[in-house]
Amino acid sequence: MTPLRAAGAIWSVLAVVWLATSFGRNPAQRRENPLARLSHMLFMAAAFYLLSSAGSTDGLLGRRFLPETSWLPPLGVALTAAGVAFAIWARLHLGKQWSGDVTIRRDHELIRTGPYTHIRHPIYTGILTAMLGTALIVGEVRGLAAVGIATIGFWRKALKEEAFLEGEFGPKFEEHKRRTGFFLPRIG
Repeated sequence: MTPLRAAGAIWSVLAVVWLATSFGRNPAQRRENPLARLSHMLFMAAAFYLLSSAGSTDGLLGRRFLPETSWLPPLGVALTAAGVAFAIWARLHLGKQWSGDVTIRRDHELIRTGPYTHIRHPIYTGILTAMLGTALIVGEVRGLAAVGIATIGFWRKALKEEAFLEGEFGPKFEEHKRRTGFFLPRIG
């Protein structure tokens, strides 16, 4: 199996877990505007299109940003697998409170355990790590562009999520923000 096919299989595992765990969630109490949800989806669609269309065009996006070496593709597969595993752990840890759109659910709780002990948005951290791993496999500028687009999209969405959580939990969320990092653990 080629490294790119291996990465594709790993991404498929994420998709299956996402689908299988998307049922039985608590009902929404407050939800973002559907147009805002669409904007998040467009960022992700653009990023995944770039990652999946490797080698399909010439020009700047098709240029290699890394030399072809024997050790980069396995490293990319490992990063993809680690990122997907971390995202799945974070997703499963949220349980019935998870939502693809920015939502406050009925009986919403502020999760501060598991992967949320040190990072406020570990699902995004995991997906960005997996995208970076896939970008290493692809080795083309389009992979870096995909990671950049996804980072911007997740950053925008995470800021909206934090506004919802601040509105719902006030000082409790402020204290959580002081202890944790946004996409990476807080150092110091």
